[in-house]
Amino acid sequence: MITIKDELLAEVAKKENADISSLKKGINAGHIVIPKNKKRMVRKNLAIGKGMSTKVNANIGLSAGYSDIDSELKKMEIAVHAGADTLMDLSVGPYLDKMLKEILDKCPVPVGTVPVYELASKERKMLVSMTEDDFISILKKQAEEGVDFFTIHSGITLEATKIASRNPRILNIVSRGGALLTSWMVHNNKENPFLSRFDDILDIAKEYDIVLSLGDSLRPGSICDATDRLQLGELLILGDQQQQAMAKGVQVMIEGPGHVPLDQIEANVKLQKSICHGSPFYVLGPLVTDSAPGYDHIVGAIGGAIAAWHGADFLCYVTGAEHLCLPEAEDVKRGVIASKIAAHAADIVKNVPGAMERDKLISKARAKRDWQRQFELSLDPEYAKKMRQRSKPKIEDVCTMCSEYCSIKVAEECLGKG
Repeated sequence: MITIKDELLAEVAKKENADISSLKKGINAGHIVIPKNKKRMVRKNLAIGKGMSTKVNANIGLSAGYSDIDSELKKMEIAVHAGADTLMDLSVGPYLDKMLKEILDKCPVPVGTVPVYELASKERKMLVSMTEDDFISILKKQAEEGVDFFTIHSGITLEATKIASRNPRILNIVSRGGALLTSWMVHNNKENPFLSRFDDILDIAKEYDIVLSLGDSLRPGSICDATDRLQLGELLILGDQQQQAMAKGVQVMIEGPGHVPLDQIEANVKLQKSICHGSPFYVLGPLVTDSAPGYDHIVGAIGGAIAAWHGADFLCYVTGAEHLCLPEAEDVKRGVIASKIAAHAADIVKNVPGAMERDKLISKARAKRDWQRQFELSLDPEYAKKMRQRSKPKIEDVCTMCSEYCSIKVAEECLGKG
């Protein structure tokens, strides 16, 4: 049984337009999670999973030598303002600890991390000399600090690393956390400590009410590698671990690919839902082509809309800087908005309460040429308003695309339905 305080359930149920009993039932079935560490005050609590609106995560974080804490905090503010539902701190480098403390103190939404990054951040080459206890200790430390959800790469095995060493993939392991764990396993010829000590991880998650996001170390990094033996083999292990977690009363979601062509997205979602017993599905993109560097926020939004339509619950944003460089503040905003568009488009066809109503209201405002109301209902009001003001129309209630030839106005005048 998963225990969540009644006040938190009531708050989230109100936000999600759900009743408390169905929310509680979904949580205990493993179909819904609420990421909130009991040690941290989250000002914008939420639920992720079946029947809930599709959520969007934004990644920020220090990249050694290429960013600073103030810049990343600015990105955090922009991401949240643009509508990010959660934030992940993916910092690496010597100032990781300070960065995380700042985010946990200032971020109003649930915060996630990849704890193995902190182990590797003092000196990457030292990671291979860490003990299993070191891996568990870093989880305990971050749990005590207040992290709401962890990405744990517990599904990659020593055997999988051997298969990966001789597999025909174009891009082998593109998960940073997965690659770091692989280096430890290969160097020590020992099993993944997040797998061998999974029960200890569950104990920590249970103690602090942390959601475990079981990471896809072997996700495809090219659409040519999608839905292969490595990816599916890891998914089977994650499905077993989801059941272990549920038996201990720990909330779990499953991370998914990655780079996937359009015609494989539906199958990937259905496989995950089946193998992982309906657990919330957290996808990166998916990216549907590898041929658009600089525009991967659009590529990811295309895949995200299709994935969410078929049942994915949580979209990790992708920025246009993906594969090229560290994103700047504007990249972060565009990435969040692109994923919010994908999430909302999917929510309409998933019949999420209120989704279609928003489009109905903005359509009515458009019919009346009520520009202010259109801005209010827009997914990016500031940008919509800026576009409107870019060129002032001679006729106030139309735009400069059609001006006096506005089809809406012409039809209104001749049909008398103003």
